[in-house]
Amino acid sequence: MTELNRRRFLTASALGGAATLAMPAIANAQEGVQWRMQALWDGGTTPFEFEKKFVERVGELTDGKFEIKLFSAGQLVPAAQAFDAVRSGAFQMMKTFDGYEAGKIPAFAFTSTIPFGFPDPDQYEAWFYELGGLDMAREAYGKAGLTYIAPTVYGEEPIHSTVRMESIADMAGKKGRFVGLASAVMGDLGVAVTPMATAEVYSGLEKGLIDFADRGDLTANYEAGLAEVAKYIILPGVHQPTTATSYVANSAAHAALPASFKAALAVAAREISGSLRQRIIVQDTQVLDKYREKGVEVIRLDQGDIAEARSRAVQSWSNATKGDPLATKIVESQTAFMKSLGLL
Repeated sequence: MTELNRRRFLTASALGGAATLAMPAIANAQEGVQWRMQALWDGGTTPFEFEKKFVERVGELTDGKFEIKLFSAGQLVPAAQAFDAVRSGAFQMMKTFDGYEAGKIPAFAFTSTIPFGFPDPDQYEAWFYELGGLDMAREAYGKAGLTYIAPTVYGEEPIHSTVRMESIADMAGKKGRFVGLASAVMGDLGVAVTPMATAEVYSGLEKGLIDFADRGDLTANYEAGLAEVAKYIILPGVHQPTTATSYVANSAAHAALPASFKAALAVAAREISGSLRQRIIVQDTQVLDKYREKGVEVIRLDQGDIAEARSRAVQSWSNATKGDPLATKIVESQTAFMKSLGLL
């Protein structure tokens, strides 16, 4: 073998070896992929049961080749650390509420919930799927080195109160527990906002540290015993009329997936969004009867009062963008849609 031919042989061998090393990774991706995912909710809750359905559905759509091992909230890392853990690749996927990181990324305030915003979850979901919301959410997460897959959109969270309130004006001057964008909007409407951990809401109401509070959905709040310490429920939950939680993946892990696996994630996510929303609608009607049996009065706010407060909330939304171009783009898109729906 001449020196030239020897070099050619060695080069070809090296390239062939590199290709051989690369091929198993691709082949294994086609044959089977295993991910770990941390949910937003504790085990045994309704939303967690639907995350089980999500991972099962992904498996079905991929003939069992894409296995996602599900962990409950805090099981892998504390909830507050999940964002950085997924970004670093400690595990591949999380279910999260974008609003938790809105202080760092203003756009997230509007891809999670809009106080006094869309009153119907179908409207909010339509903004994601029909008006570019998905692309904007993906752009926001892309800046953070993560991949946004899709939202789970459902309806209101109620306000539980120890005092009777029949209007938005009645809330002014009273102490209310709210978080995220809701704390800013409710504060602008005159509420004395008190930040408080979810686990502290029961004792806060019981001890009179707060007069009323946002906490979670009606069923979760009933299970937490709020009927014992707050004898009024205010509906609709204007501070969080509709909610979007998010499936978010490590970007490198997502990029390595076959196209069919990526599609399975997106399809399963949208299916779960609708099915969880429908379950919550049914649960809400059932659990309200349980609240009433415990002596809780359900008060419904006047729609004209809500509309007037919504028009005032627009300025609060604008302020919450902090001048960020993407957040501003999102708010402008959402308010334009609300105007077309006759909400503004």
